[in-house]
Amino acid sequence: MDVILLERIAKLGQMGETVKVRDGFARNFLLPSGRALRANEANAARFEAQKDQLIARNEERKAEAQGVASSLNGKSFIVVRQAGETGQLYGSVSTRDIADLLAAADFKVNRNDIQLNQPIKTIGVHPITIALHPEVDVSITINVARSQDEAERQARGEDLTSADAIYGIDEEEEELDEDELDGEEVEAGETDEATAESDETN
Repeated sequence: MDVILLERIAKLGQMGETVKVRDGFARNFLLPSGRALRANEANAARFEAQKDQLIARNEERKAEAQGVASSLNGKSFIVVRQAGETGQLYGSVSTRDIADLLAAADFKVNRNDIQLNQPIKTIGVHPITIALHPEVDVSITINVARSQDEAERQARGEDLTSADAIYGIDEEEEELDEDELDGEEVEAGETDEATAESDETN
């Protein structure tokens, strides 16, 4: 479908340009959100008549987006989810979940503006880009963990995708314990041999 863009859209074009897009993308997003019009003579004339108004509206929205960006950019948000020992979630974190999380923190963000190629399905600290406006992007991090405590550990840089990390088992300590145990067994064996030799002498 050919549409006339009513604002700049990344990877598509600038305001006023006529571009070809997938029918579903046009019907489900561009047209209902007011970002484009079907390309025909009537709508072309309509765009020209409203061009100054559209430019003014775009500048207003851009200023609002910059205001939100100044307080949102760089923030980290924690999402607690159940997950297996390898870090695989029993479910996922979607754009809707992220939008709801931001709304709870008083940041109104459209889920379609959250740049997430596929839902998050593992624990960890995930960087996310949000397009608040065609010319204003912000970066946040979504810290997905099994608990608040694990989220804090992940924020410090710990990897919690293994059983050892989850249960606090240190492999080096285990190896040391085994070495010490082997040493004790050797000493005990030597003592037993010495006792046996002493008995034979007597």
